[in-house]
Amino acid sequence: MSTKNRTGYVYSDDILKYRFNNEHPFNQMRLKLTTELLLDAQFLTKENILEPRIATDDEIGLIHKYDYIQAIKHASHGILSAEEAKKYGFNEDTVPFRHMHQHCARIVGGALNLADKIMDGTYTNGCHLGGGLHHALAGRANGFCIYNDVAITAQYLVNRYNQRVMIIDTDAHHGDGTQWSFYTSNEVLTYSIHETGKFLFPGSGHYTERGEDIGYGYTVNVPLEPYTEDESFLESFKSTVEPVIAAFKPDIILSVNGVDIHYRDPLTHMSCTLSSLYHLPYMLKDLAEKYTENKIIMFGGGGYNLWRVVPRAWSHLYLSLINEPIQQGYLPLNWINKWKHYSSVTLPKRWEDRLNDYTYIPRTAEISEKNARISNLVASWYDLSN
Repeated sequence: MSTKNRTGYVYSDDILKYRFNNEHPFNQMRLKLTTELLLDAQFLTKENILEPRIATDDEIGLIHKYDYIQAIKHASHGILSAEEAKKYGFNEDTVPFRHMHQHCARIVGGALNLADKIMDGTYTNGCHLGGGLHHALAGRANGFCIYNDVAITAQYLVNRYNQRVMIIDTDAHHGDGTQWSFYTSNEVLTYSIHETGKFLFPGSGHYTERGEDIGYGYTVNVPLEPYTEDESFLESFKSTVEPVIAAFKPDIILSVNGVDIHYRDPLTHMSCTLSSLYHLPYMLKDLAEKYTENKIIMFGGGGYNLWRVVPRAWSHLYLSLINEPIQQGYLPLNWINKWKHYSSVTLPKRWEDRLNDYTYIPRTAEISEKNARISNLVASWYDLSN
């Protein structure tokens, strides 16, 4: 079986129904655009697409509280009171929408479908770009996220398949929901590299957050300075993630691949380019090859520059898994022609980043030095040669 046929890609148009409103920055059209780009470039075939199912309440309950699940069902039908809505985390950022429970449970079910297919050997690895809802808490909606499909999948793999699971989160926002889900557990290790919470939601993810009780040491945070650029981001990631994975020895990796570290992202303050976002999945794939017999599920996550960043960046998650190289040259013309009338900006014509609007950072050395200091400290806690 070819490499391509051993990689699953979770998708159905129904996933696009996870949608708060037309003006909301979290827009699953980015998933449609990425999928169409992969199809038009002839990398993705219909045979690789895995349709999601609806997760059961018991599966969602691996992480989420029963009363919260019931509240989501009530909100789905517009019968959640304003007082309860506030209690369960709904606000102007995360608002209830019609049939919310079903659409959220489908995202969870897609992740569990893929996990089952990897564990039974149908696939070696795969990606679920419609998932990665890493902010959702056990009993509260949070940060555009309702059900935490990443945490549920991790606990599912522990319970059903006795797996040691490592979550690697490179989204610009700290993966708080997954962290708190396993803060007192030694069965799942959570690693998050992100923009410091000093100026960015959710405000957590300090390097001193390391877990509690038997979970101490199983939470790893690498907070980076605002305006971190490519070289410092990749070096901080590389220097910290390998000592952690070598010490923990996971059976499978779940990665959250938000692409909001890009300098064009409207919600964050990082200064990375597509270069980082292209290289990260290949680094993750190499880690999976070295430590987990290639078993990895790559989730989506944040990324709010819908047209110019997300499709090209997320495409490389799938490309890395099927052993295709980083792309150069022109994007498929039929993809551009299909979407240019819908786009609010001029669509990119090439895979490469045009840096005509990039602002060069005067404090690069200072930012990089601060990042290196934190990264070296974190790495020292897991260096087995010490």
